[in-house]
Amino acid sequence: MDKQTAQSRIQALHEQLNQYNYEYYVLDNPSVPDSEYDRLMQELIQIEEAFPELKSADSPSQRVGGQVLDAFQKVEHRIPMLSLGNAFNEQDLRDFDRRVKQVVGENVQYTVELKIDGLAVSLRYENGVFVQGATRGDGTTGEDITENLKTIRSIPLRLKKDVTLEVRGEAFMPKKSFEALNEERSKLNEEPFANPRNAAAGSLRQLDPKIAAKRNLDIFVYSIADIGETGVTSHSEGLQLLDELGFKTNKERRLCQSIDEVISLLDEFVQRRPELPYEIDGLVIKVDQLNQQEELGYTAKSPRWAIAYKFPAEEVVTKLVDIELTVGRTGVLTPTAILEPVRVAGTTVKRASLHNEDLIREKDIKIGDTVVIKKAGDIIPEVVNVLVEKRTGDERDFHMPKECPECGSELVRIEGEVALRCVNPKCPAQIREGLIHFVSRNAMNIDGLGERVITQLFNHQLIDDVADLYKLERGQLLNLERMGEKSTDNLLNAIERSKENSLERLIFGLGIRHVGEKAAKTLAEQFETMDRLQQATKEDLVAINEIGEKMADSIVTYFANDEVSEVIQELKDLGLNMAYKGVKREESLSDSYFSGKTIVLTGKYESMSRNEAKAQIEALGGKVTGSVSAKTDLVIAGEAAGSKLTKAQELNIEVWDEARMLQEFQS
Repeated sequence: MDKQTAQSRIQALHEQLNQYNYEYYVLDNPSVPDSEYDRLMQELIQIEEAFPELKSADSPSQRVGGQVLDAFQKVEHRIPMLSLGNAFNEQDLRDFDRRVKQVVGENVQYTVELKIDGLAVSLRYENGVFVQGATRGDGTTGEDITENLKTIRSIPLRLKKDVTLEVRGEAFMPKKSFEALNEERSKLNEEPFANPRNAAAGSLRQLDPKIAAKRNLDIFVYSIADIGETGVTSHSEGLQLLDELGFKTNKERRLCQSIDEVISLLDEFVQRRPELPYEIDGLVIKVDQLNQQEELGYTAKSPRWAIAYKFPAEEVVTKLVDIELTVGRTGVLTPTAILEPVRVAGTTVKRASLHNEDLIREKDIKIGDTVVIKKAGDIIPEVVNVLVEKRTGDERDFHMPKECPECGSELVRIEGEVALRCVNPKCPAQIREGLIHFVSRNAMNIDGLGERVITQLFNHQLIDDVADLYKLERGQLLNLERMGEKSTDNLLNAIERSKENSLERLIFGLGIRHVGEKAAKTLAEQFETMDRLQQATKEDLVAINEIGEKMADSIVTYFANDEVSEVIQELKDLGLNMAYKGVKREESLSDSYFSGKTIVLTGKYESMSRNEAKAQIEALGGKVTGSVSAKTDLVIAGEAAGSKLTKAQELNIEVWDEARMLQEFQS
C-alpha cells in the first residue's frame, strides 16, 4: 500500500469508526456487531503503524490511551466554570422564580435537566477537532486531562461540523461500570471506591490514560460555554445544536413554562432516581432564553439565572458501634460516630460527625445504639436520631475524657464555647493538623503534600513545624512509602515554588485562630509585610473594617508568642516571601476611570489573564460582570472577543482594547 492509498483508506476508516462509535455510545443503537468495529479498528492501527506520519490527533485509535504523563498541566478557563446556588425545597425554587421575574418580567421559561453526580469538565474544539479537555478545578484554573478524556467513547474527537467552540459537560461512571470496577478491586484486595463520583474523578486524574480507558466512563454535555457565532438564542436550542454536532446530551431534560411545572417534576425524579443507569443528586433549573440570562448576570460565585435543586437527604438505619475522638489544629476535641458500614445516597458510610458532647447528650446517643443517619446536602453524614425501641440494655453511655487522648494534657472548656479543647501548643495532633492546613490548596498550595504524606513525615519525625517542610531532603522523601523519584522531585519543586506565594497565603496557612482566608487577604493588603503585621497593635487591627475585637485579640496573642516569632524568622531565612504581591486597593478611588463603573471583559489578553485584569479593575473600584447589558459602562475586548463585543457595539457601549486597559492601569 502506497502513502496516497493509505491516506485515503485512513480517511474512510475514520468516517466509518466515528459513525459506529456515535451509534453505539451516543445513540445506544449500534448498526454493526462489536467484531466488525474491532476489525476496522485493528486495520486502522496497522496502517497508522506503517505510516506514522498519517496518524492524527482525532484518529479513533487515540482512544486506547496515550503516553504516561509526569504531571497534569494547569489550564486557565477562558470563561470561568462557576458553581450553582442550591435549592432544597419548593419555597427555595419559588424564591428563585421571584428573583428572576423581578429582573426579566413574567414571561420566563425554564429548562430542567438532571444533575449528574460526576466531574464537571470543559471540552475545547478547533475547526471541529477536540484539542483540549480540562477539569473544573477552582472554577478559574483546572487541569489538562485531554488524553484521559479521549478515552471516553461518547466524547467526539471530531464534530459533524468544522466549528470552533468550547462546551461543558459532566463526566461520570455508570452504575454498571462502578459495580464492575469495585468487584475487580475486591478480587485484588484493593480498597473499593466509595461512590461513582469518586471513581470517575479518580479515573480522570490518572497520569496513565490507559487506566482511564479501562474504567468505561461516560459523559453528558450540558452547555456551550460561549455561544459566539452559533446564532443560538436559548439554552434548549443550544442543547439541540450539541446533538446535531454529535455530542451526547441527556434526553431527560424538560422545557417548562412556569415554576409550578418545574416543581411538579420533583417527585417524579426522586422516584425514578434508583432506576436510572447513572447517579443523580438533584435537578438543574435554568432560565431558557439567553438574552434573559445575560440580563440576570452573575454573582461572584454563581449565575443568577440557574439553580440546583438538591434531593432530600436519604435516611438509613445502622448501628453505632463506637465513638472516636479526634483533636483538630485548634485543639478542639470532636467526637465521631463509628458505624456499621451502610450505603447512603450512593456512598458507603462508616463514620458520622457528632459535633460535641452536648449534642450526644441532647440526642441521648449511646454506644451500641441503632441510629438513623443521613447525608446533609448529600455530603456530610450525620446522626438524625436514636431508635430507642431497639435498645437491648447492652448499650453504653459515652463520657468525654478529662485529658487529651493525644498528649495527656488536661482539657478545658473555654467560657461561651461548647467544645472541649486541648490548650497544649506542643500537642502532636494539633501540630500534625496544623501542618496539613498549612500545605492545603487555599493556604500554601503545595501539590503532592497531602494528609498521607504529612502524616508519614510527622511519624518519621522528619517535620515538627512548618519550617521543617522547607528543610526536607531528597533522600528523606525517597525512604517514604509510595514516594518514587518522580513524585519526590515533583514534591520538592512544589515546596520550592510555594516560597514565592503572596503574603496572604502564608498568613492563612499559619492557622491563626479566627483568621480565615478573606481576613488573611485583608491583613496582607493592609500591612503589606509580615514585619508590619507582627508589630500591629489591637488598635491598629480593629481600625480595619473587617477585623473585630475577637480576631484582633487572637492576632496579637499569636504574634506575641516567642515560638511563633522563631518559626517566622526561620521561614524568612529559608527564603519564603514575606510581602503582599497582590493589587493594593487605592486609598482614594475617585481618580480612577473604573471607579463605580460596570465592566465586561471578553476575549483573550496577551499580557495577563482575565482574572488578573478583573482583580486590577476591582482594586480600582470597578465592578466586573459576565454579560453585556444596557447597564454595562465599558467592554474591554481582547483577541477573539465574540458575541459580547457584537452586543456592546449594538448597544453603543464604549469598547477598549487591551492596550487602552493597560494604559489606564499605569496612569
